[in-house]
Amino acid sequence: MKKTTTIWLWSALILMAACKKSDKPGETQYKLNSRSVVEWKGTMDDGFNNGSFDISENHIMVKQEKLTGGSFVFPIVSIKNFNLPDSLKEQFLHHLKSADFFNMVLYPEAAFTITSVQPYTGGGEAPVANANYWIEGDFTMIGKTNPIRFPAFISVSGKRLSVEARFKIDRTKWGMNYASDPSQQFYIHKNVELYFKLSGEKR
Repeated sequence: MKKTTTIWLWSALILMAACKKSDKPGETQYKLNSRSVVEWKGTMDDGFNNGSFDISENHIMVKQEKLTGGSFVFPIVSIKNFNLPDSLKEQFLHHLKSADFFNMVLYPEAAFTITSVQPYTGGGEAPVANANYWIEGDFTMIGKTNPIRFPAFISVSGKRLSVEARFKIDRTKWGMNYASDPSQQFYIHKNVELYFKLSGEKR
């Protein structure tokens, strides 16, 4: 009963954050479309695994053709793998959903909320081509929220919006500590690469 209540409360909070609309004058809401994805890449000393998440609840706010805020949710159940053979994918994805990684039973969703968008003038790690803005926001995963900041390419033209960003996070800051000790035989690097590829239209 306690576990069920925890899951319900967490899902409700994520949904409220994703659906909250801005009341700032002049802002327009854009909705991300089905082509929007969050891709991921985890590395080991001798290789990597990569894949993606779908995006569900979302809203992006724009004022005078400039992105000003918003949020989106990606369900852990939607996780996909790109590089493994079909015979290994099911077992691998099951492990990622387990308590060793995303602990999907307790935390079925992750979310990102934009808190600031500022002009990008250079710097940062491996920005995408034509990066023109810094995006700051709160990234929530496995029940923990940490601020992150990364350069991004943002384009708003009429009714269309696109955002592209590639950056890394230290998974251990969210409590994902499995195989994070480099002294052990099996070691997965702490830094995970994320790639936001978002597109949407004015509502």
